[in-house]
Amino acid sequence: MVMRHPLESAGGCTGSGIKGRTDVRQRLLLLLILALVIAILVVLANQGSGTVGPLSTRDFSSLAYKIGILVFVAGTVVTVFRQRLAQAMIASLLWVAVGLVLVIGYSYRFELHEVADRVLAELVPGHVISQGRTVAVARTDGGDFAINAEINGARVAMVLDTGASSVVLTRDDAKAAGLPIEVLDYTVNIDTANGRTRAAPVTLDRVAVGSLVERSVDALVAQPGQLKTSLLGMSFLNRLQSWEVRGDRLLLRGYP
Repeated sequence: MVMRHPLESAGGCTGSGIKGRTDVRQRLLLLLILALVIAILVVLANQGSGTVGPLSTRDFSSLAYKIGILVFVAGTVVTVFRQRLAQAMIASLLWVAVGLVLVIGYSYRFELHEVADRVLAELVPGHVISQGRTVAVARTDGGDFAINAEINGARVAMVLDTGASSVVLTRDDAKAAGLPIEVLDYTVNIDTANGRTRAAPVTLDRVAVGSLVERSVDALVAQPGQLKTSLLGMSFLNRLQSWEVRGDRLLLRGYP
């Protein structure tokens, strides 16, 4: 009579169990491949009709393709993480969640962009919200409308001043905009917070506030020390179709 060692018996059972699980996975994989083949044949058979049940052939093909990708990924995960299937499932669910967040973010990118603009308008003085040919600027805590504009391609921080007949630049902003400040002729009388002074007339090649762009805009350059912040005056505002203050928002509308 031959006696088997308990460990030999256990090892035999374990080997049989592993083999059985392998056979189940192989059969499942074959069934899924067979299902995909059938799906392809169904699409080919319904090519002329244009529909497969409630789905169009294009939607059905897309669904079958995505299922095939899912099967491939699942098979890869099971193969690589045979001994750590629980960890693999958790990692897969995490990546699925990340993917869903990215898809949702992309689907609502325009709405999210608008929300981000509104938040920035409240937190960042001068931030301009552009919506087509309309721009909006939030009022600052000081009650003014600070506006981040571009003059000849240079970023310039300005303040709306409807009492100024023209755009007025500080000397530093004029220099940043590439104006020839060394040869300017200060011949125009203007009133500032520091009293009456003189400014130099210039023509700005390009003035942009958000999506609103105007060219050949008349402007003035103040003498050094006479102006703290450049002013967005009427020589720009008169180019627009309309502008208004609605609550704490300045709305500028350009012509279509």
